[in-house]
Amino acid sequence: MHKVYLGLGSNQGDRLEQIQKAIQLISERVGNVVRQSSIIETKPWGFTSGSQFLNGAILVESDLKPREILGITKQIERELGRVYKGTAYRDRTIDIDILLYDDYNIDTPDLQIPHPLMFQRDFVMIPLREICPEIKNPAD
Repeated sequence: MHKVYLGLGSNQGDRLEQIQKAIQLISERVGNVVRQSSIIETKPWGFTSGSQFLNGAILVESDLKPREILGITKQIERELGRVYKGTAYRDRTIDIDILLYDDYNIDTPDLQIPHPLMFQRDFVMIPLREICPEIKNPAD
């Protein structure tokens, strides 16, 4: 089984319900959710919005490959109402990011693991460190 850390965020609709639905669907389609962080409220990052985010992180044990997980999480986002319009940051019902997959390093146009911006984002690192305290920034 692989250890997969996912980041979750929502700032549209019933934010907590969106995150809870996403976790349920991930547990059904990706693997066993073995740890879940607290949910924190944060300001938008990279864009301006009047809507605050709820963010959290989960650890999933899965036998799926990274690209399979990416496809499933993107499908879950669409099912929960996420609309993709270009590459600019914007409000969203749900965002699911693959943060870590074991100790893999993947750098392709559509998939980067570890997530390239996670160490710059407190809304990712605070929940992630809660469930993975041993995480170290390679730049440190």
